[in-house]
Amino acid sequence: MSVVCTIFTLYYFALLARILLSWFPVTPGTFLAQVHSALYAITEPVLGPLRRAIPPVRIGTAALDLSPIIVIIGLRILQSQIC
Repeated sequence: MSVVCTIFTLYYFALLARILLSWFPVTPGTFLAQVHSALYAITEPVLGPLRRAIPPVRIGTAALDLSPIIVIIGLRILQSQIC
């Protein structure tokens, strides 16, 4: 069970890092771009289908993507049940 719990925790931190990196511009070819690319590759298989199923919430001219929030909540619920 501890391996599953560790994977859940690492995935949680990957989601948080992706959210934080989305707030900053990433210059191609830099170390930060490589980190962003790796986080995208890890998190997009879960976020992509959810994003297609749940459209962004419009807030004036901006849009709020709820998929990371839903995945984090679901991950925490699973983690509380399993770990």
